[in-house]
Amino acid sequence: VESVEPGGGLVQAGGSLRLSCAASGVGLDRHGFGWFRQAPGKERERVSCISGRDGSTYYEDFVKGRFTISRDNDKNTVFLQMNSLKPEDTAVYYCAAEQPYDSRCVLGYDMDYWGKGTPVTVSS
Repeated sequence: VESVEPGGGLVQAGGSLRLSCAASGVGLDRHGFGWFRQAPGKERERVSCISGRDGSTYYEDFVKGRFTISRDNDKNTVFLQMNSLKPEDTAVYYCAAEQPYDSRCVLGYDMDYWGKGTPVTVSS
């Protein structure tokens, strides 16, 4: 799986951005995906997951109600809609995929495939 994450950039606090993860090489519908982020000087953290089994979603508390993960299997693309952005959301955001029908993202295990990341900067 290769993924590209366009959609990052600079936005003011309270604004919105949508990240895209265009996966290639596999049928998207069987793979679960996750969005992760790493802020300067901090460890990488999980943001959200979407299951390859049933499409169920998972969100960390710090993005619940503000971020939405979704997928378009026809376009082999996973999205992260980010609303009500805060300065503390500033980070490099990564898309990652797991093997078909796995649950690594939700279980907190390392993912199998990683994108190169896209920077998101939220100004106050």
